Amino acid sequence: MNKKIFLLLITAVSALGGLLFGYDTGVINGAQFYLSKHFDLDSAMKGWVVGSALLGCLVGAIAAGPLSIRFGRKHSLIISAILFSLSAFGSGLPSIFSESVSLLVFFRIIGGLGIGIASMNAPMYIAEIAPSDIRGKMVTYYQLAIVIGFFVVFLATYFIGNNLSELENIAFGWKYMFWSELIPSCLFLILLFFVPKSPRWLALKGNDDEALVILTKIHGADQANKEIEAIKKSLKTSGTNNKVNYFSKLIIGIIVIGTVLSVLQQFTGINAVLYYGADIFEKALGFGKEDILAQQILLAFVNLIFTFVAMFTVDKFGRKPLLYIGSIGMIVGFLLLGITLQQQSVGFLSLLGVLIFIASFALSMGPVVWVLLSEMFPNKIRSVAMSVAVAAQWAANYVVSQSFPIVMDSEVNNGTTWNGSLPYFIFTIFIVIIMIVTYKFIPETKGKSLEEIEAFWKV
Repeated sequence: MNKKIFLLLITAVSALGGLLFGYDTGVINGAQFYLSKHFDLDSAMKGWVVGSALLGCLVGAIAAGPLSIRFGRKHSLIISAILFSLSAFGSGLPSIFSESVSLLVFFRIIGGLGIGIASMNAPMYIAEIAPSDIRGKMVTYYQLAIVIGFFVVFLATYFIGNNLSELENIAFGWKYMFWSELIPSCLFLILLFFVPKSPRWLALKGNDDEALVILTKIHGADQANKEIEAIKKSLKTSGTNNKVNYFSKLIIGIIVIGTVLSVLQQFTGINAVLYYGADIFEKALGFGKEDILAQQILLAFVNLIFTFVAMFTVDKFGRKPLLYIGSIGMIVGFLLLGITLQQQSVGFLSLLGVLIFIASFALSMGPVVWVLLSEMFPNKIRSVAMSVAVAAQWAANYVVSQSFPIVMDSEVNNGTTWNGSLPYFIFTIFIVIIMIVTYKFIPETKGKSLEEIEAFWKV
């Protein structure tokens, strides 16, 4: 098989973990209106059903490091695919066996475990198999898959909901929405058995010959020999045994830098905009209910288009330039939204501000953070370091998701000083911090092998 086709196929399969990430986190938004009526949920229980998966995501991300070290990237993804499938099937069971919402929450948490494991292992696996000159583009497939997952689940839930009456949707339509995830999750599970193991994980485990075979399929014989020698040298330099002092000043510093970058991705406010998009359009921007669907389709479209822009520029322009460009765009977008809200002149400029923010995030912090997290950590600590960074990201996601509606509904935000604009000015401050952190601490990794990036840290 042609090297490029082989690489593209295994990247596409592993990126399905991102599609399921987007699908699983998005399906609840389409189903929650009907299941809330089915179970007659109050606002607190509705929040618990919607947010319970985040608990699983956090635990899954923490567990992903040890799983990845013990079983490898490929088998960790297989575990996540099994969890996705269990969650998709089980989330529809409460309407059959029990009217207790606890069973639904249990399976939502199971799905969250799958997301947590996949969100660490999928981009890391892609980074470890991809050639250095196109690694950024390859890892960006993961973010693209997340965006496609959100878009596909939106279409799936919309199709199911529109082809059933409201009473049917309340009775069983929401169950079909969850079960629709079985199609991509089972496909992901089956295809994973046909992808190779990560050559860097194999080398870490001492299986150099098997690693060389896989590297040869990807790079060709000459480059594969150079790659395996560089990997062996990297592992030898950092110690021949598998024991790493994670509490050394240098290792802690590297992990902290990656974790801060990961957390700041959430503190841009992206999930506040995506999770509460309908509320923003209706309450903050003054759109009627009939306009909300069209506005959300527009958000999804802009998100998708500019993710493609990132994919084709990340290896050409570099990681840091995209972060700077995107940060400036996000600031402009939120200032437009914030100022128009504060001045009570909501209209086209407000919507333009939201779209500029989404576009800027999609070409920068969305994909580039996953690229950097998957490549910036040294071989010996990559699994654990990325597990910490991704777990922290899920914790930050939870903080933003829970605090955003509280701040939005607060008396301070709705007073005459802010007029509903306060959250967007807070997010703007964090985006300025992103630019500072990028300038001072983030290495430019464009075109460098993972072992060359490791040398930057002088591990």
